[in-house]
Amino acid sequence: MYTKRNYGFWMTFNWSKMPFIYGIIYAAVIVAASYLIKSYFNFSIAMPWQPISVIGIAVAFYLGFKNNASYDRTWEARKIWGGIVNNSRSFGSATISFIEGNDSNNIQKKIIYRHIAWLTALRFQLRLSREWEHKREGIAGVYFPEASEKYHENLQLELSKYIGSEEIAEVLAMANPAAQLLKNQNVYLKEIYNKSYFNDFRHIELFKLISTFYDDQGRSERIKNFPFPRQYASVALWQTFIFAALIPFGLLDIFMNTDISNTWFVVPFSGLIIWIFFLMEKIGDYSENPFEGAYNDIPITSIARGIEIDLRQMLNDTDIPAAIKSEHGFLM
Repeated sequence: MYTKRNYGFWMTFNWSKMPFIYGIIYAAVIVAASYLIKSYFNFSIAMPWQPISVIGIAVAFYLGFKNNASYDRTWEARKIWGGIVNNSRSFGSATISFIEGNDSNNIQKKIIYRHIAWLTALRFQLRLSREWEHKREGIAGVYFPEASEKYHENLQLELSKYIGSEEIAEVLAMANPAAQLLKNQNVYLKEIYNKSYFNDFRHIELFKLISTFYDDQGRSERIKNFPFPRQYASVALWQTFIFAALIPFGLLDIFMNTDISNTWFVVPFSGLIIWIFFLMEKIGDYSENPFEGAYNDIPITSIARGIEIDLRQMLNDTDIPAAIKSEHGFLM
């Protein structure tokens, strides 16, 4: 997530410059070809701007629809993780206040640490690449590679801070370690309920909170595992290409009717218009997958760290890690 007030213009341009460069080159070729064809064959390749502008309006509407739908995916992901924050605090508070008796402090710590382990496993799973995501656009050295060996190695190292080696081996052998950790949490709560550490009502309340975590994980996985429908994404891209290909021909119709020296204005204006439309398309494209590990994603690592700090402070724990700070304007 970008944390500064605005992206700088040159920062934005550098990220999206290739359509502008290709547009300049393409328009220059079209203008040069127009001169040659006009000189040798007395034929103009210019096209009326009006029908091209109609296509541009249609493309702009379609890009607006795509960007709106893509933004909805990002905003839904942020609301899901906002819910995880709230429910985690409620779960930590309930754990501290509900569980009483001998060795209650150790039991509370075990439950809360397992919850932090669940957050860790979930964010690792959400950062694994999918074939429709921008695999090469992740923040280098921060997010986790797709290789399952490296994924398990990193996840095992992180989980070792919160749960025992036997439980780590158990959950990593499963297809969905995060879901297994929630199952283990329920099993453990049943065990301590049978030992009379809390009553029926409190057991039900804790079970309800864990159910909300299942819901939050499922909603996150729905966004992660179901891409923005490819037909909508593909049509937006090809429509933009078609419109971009026609722009120099339409601008020739405008500028050739003025002084001949003005015809070369087709080149910079074509590059500018092409860049603007592809910039809109690219913004929507990069908003589709809010967990892929790129620069504008939901900062789930930072959110999970914030939850960990809150929960461990409830335990009066020591050696609590510091909140994650943004680096060069980016929060992971």
